[in-house]
Amino acid sequence: MFAFFENAFYAWRNRLAADPRFQRFAARFPLTRPLARREAAGLFDLVSGFVYTQILFAMVELEILPKLARAPVSEADIAADTGLPPASAGILLNAAATLGLVHRLSDGRYTLGLKGASLLGNPSVMDLVRHHRLLYADLADPVALLRDPTRETELSAFWAYARTGAPADLSSDTVTPYSALMASTQALVRDEILDSYDLGRHAKLLDLGGGHGAFAMAAAARAPQLAIRLFDLPPVAAEAQRRFDEAGLSNRAKAFGGDFHRDAPPETADLVTLVRVLYDHQDEAALTILGRAKAALAPGGTLLIGEPMAAIPGAERMGYPYFGLYLLAMHGGRIRTGPELADLCRRAGFTTAAQLPARRPLMTGLVTASVK
Repeated sequence: MFAFFENAFYAWRNRLAADPRFQRFAARFPLTRPLARREAAGLFDLVSGFVYTQILFAMVELEILPKLARAPVSEADIAADTGLPPASAGILLNAAATLGLVHRLSDGRYTLGLKGASLLGNPSVMDLVRHHRLLYADLADPVALLRDPTRETELSAFWAYARTGAPADLSSDTVTPYSALMASTQALVRDEILDSYDLGRHAKLLDLGGGHGAFAMAAAARAPQLAIRLFDLPPVAAEAQRRFDEAGLSNRAKAFGGDFHRDAPPETADLVTLVRVLYDHQDEAALTILGRAKAALAPGGTLLIGEPMAAIPGAERMGYPYFGLYLLAMHGGRIRTGPELADLCRRAGFTTAAQLPARRPLMTGLVTASVK
């Protein structure tokens, strides 16, 4: 009965919202005018969103934001520095000002806007914007991608491990670019995880798929009592060990090479972490990885999963819209909700699994699991 009334309500609402006469009325009537304007602006943002991303990309690619951070500049200054025609520089700066990336001063010069200053203070986001050149190319024809998800894409070539059955055999030259991006953008998630989960009760951390060790080293800094272990593909683990040694962590941190699809980690730990790992894999492969994590847990230990998740209140647009299409183009896994990840953990043999609250869930959600 509820479904009947629910369907009837949405059918009535949608007919009303699509009626041009009601749209004109709502735009005039004082009580509905703010809602009508907000919905109209939101619809225009959907129509224009790709243009907005290209404005952002141009600002980052032309390195305009650092110039504005040093001193206010004019259109002529930007044109001279970037090689753009003066008219093009003006178009770009005015567009960026409208989006909040820059601010136009009363004398006609430009300085950083609030969003531009925030972006400049997050180099990892800048790297992600540059990386999006590949995503933009793959989404040039989204219908073709949706119809044939197996077609060759820029992202599948970049994330080489996603398209090979033997990731452990990849060369160092192949894994270095994506490992570097993962390390660069790790700041987007590592502080959120470490601010939301207390490492103090653990003695040893094993980071599965830990890349170049960015998260592991941040964890080491937060918890001086922790022994650190990392497990990733051999050339990735070798680079992680080099970074551990350079950071003076040789006595606490060891990196081991292997393929968690085929190999068991050589040591156990009372905290096993999977940071931005499972969403790269379909369920069957994810269950294999979770099985490795379970086997590596010391008695009474905890598995901590930190990765983007769908349907998190306040971060819905990063879930299904962004990562859904990104992972499709990557030929990788899929975005999951926190309850779906908890269910995967239980299917892998964990007896308890639950989603934890995150302070800033835009780029990562948290799930813990254990075996009683």
